[in-house]
Amino acid sequence: MNKKTFYITTTLPYVNAPLHLGHATEIIRADAVTRYKKLMGYDVFFNTGTDEHGLKIFQAAEKAGKDIQKYVDECAVLYKDTLKQFGISEDTHYVRTTDERHIKSAQEFWRLCDKNGYIYKKNYQTKYCVGCEEEKTDSDLVDGKCPIHSSVPELIDEENYFFKFSAFGDRLLELYEKNPNLIIPTSRMNEMREFIKRGLRDFSISRLKSKMSWGIEVPGDSEHVMYVWFDALTNYISTLDWLGNGENFKKYWEEGTPVQYCGKDNTRFQGVMWQAMLMAAGVTPTHTIVVDGFILGEGGVKMSKSLGNIIDPLEIIKEYGTDALRYFILKEFHPFEDTAVSKDQLKEWYNAGLANGIGNLTSRIMKMVETNKINTKDLVQNNEPDNAYYRGYKIALESFDLKSAFNHVYLEIVGADRRIQSIQPFKLIKQDLLAGTNEIIALVKILADISYMLRPLLPETANQIDSLIKKGMAPEQALFVRK
Repeated sequence: MNKKTFYITTTLPYVNAPLHLGHATEIIRADAVTRYKKLMGYDVFFNTGTDEHGLKIFQAAEKAGKDIQKYVDECAVLYKDTLKQFGISEDTHYVRTTDERHIKSAQEFWRLCDKNGYIYKKNYQTKYCVGCEEEKTDSDLVDGKCPIHSSVPELIDEENYFFKFSAFGDRLLELYEKNPNLIIPTSRMNEMREFIKRGLRDFSISRLKSKMSWGIEVPGDSEHVMYVWFDALTNYISTLDWLGNGENFKKYWEEGTPVQYCGKDNTRFQGVMWQAMLMAAGVTPTHTIVVDGFILGEGGVKMSKSLGNIIDPLEIIKEYGTDALRYFILKEFHPFEDTAVSKDQLKEWYNAGLANGIGNLTSRIMKMVETNKINTKDLVQNNEPDNAYYRGYKIALESFDLKSAFNHVYLEIVGADRRIQSIQPFKLIKQDLLAGTNEIIALVKILADISYMLRPLLPETANQIDSLIKKGMAPEQALFVRK
């Protein structure tokens, strides 16, 4: 019997800057879902990678004084190294928009949209934010500047190819009705509904090569390159070898439930533009788009270099460790809305949830095992736990509510701590050897259940706990040393 399949992808960060905490949030959440699905026996295809075309990248390479291909090659290596530090699954698939397979896929996708009558050419003028790689209307600007990048958009006046976005309003609303979970959370779905109802405007999907040469050439027109978003969005199917033998595309996309993670500033691209593009090319739409909120600095202000409130995820790893970063993102950050983060808050979360939580519980239980020489090597959990905590954990993960899933783990941790406090097995075993031993074994089984649930969330920690249970030993050093 064939395994059930599951496909999940992140958006592709531009390679012109190191990954920030928002990127880490999206990637680590997608990895946790990937690990959970594997634990459930699914054949999983997890895709991530780098967006390497467009004006932003072109200008970054020029500023660095490097050949552009060499520049993006170096950035891609750095990206892969950063993923390892995030604890991402080793079998993750990695796509680059400069890959030959991706280039051919993007060009064929263009041809299909053109063949079906959804691409045309015209002269136009617009304001364009390089940072967002997006056209801006006056209503999008604050004091004439992009509110995200605090920069004045460039003025574009040229002949471009356009996508007939305006033709898809009714079809998109119908898609939303058929699949009410297409965009999670519902509030983002409602925002996109209102956006569509206000009327969709056709958008430019090319740039003159004479003005911006770094991009995928438009099929049949060597004077134009594809607009970076039209190119990049096709990575979700190019990585599945859409133009090759099609086996992965059929298995994971057409016959599966493709899931896309993105930040809330990308919702329009992922939930509206990309779905319209898929319709135009005659390709099955996405099944689910999970939208993250922003990561804010102290006082609820969006993190920015100019304000000096950036928190580098690699600095968090250096201070607290990989699993601590994953804990902050999966347990303490809101799964769908904005989260304010400060360095003091990170320390508080670490000590309360990790050092005094799972770390302390593991030490208490395994110290009793080691002191009393109890054989626990066969108590590692290899099957799904049968309790209310685990059932709630599964329900939460199936709906991508990773915080709620983690909360169910901590309900069991708190319950185990209270049980130790109430029964005091370390005393009971001295009075009644059999009763005390049975109680400690029961606690080890609870710890094994907790470790099982931590496998998708904190894989290093879960491995450490399982190893201690097999050896019947307490940790030589606390799993999480208090800061």
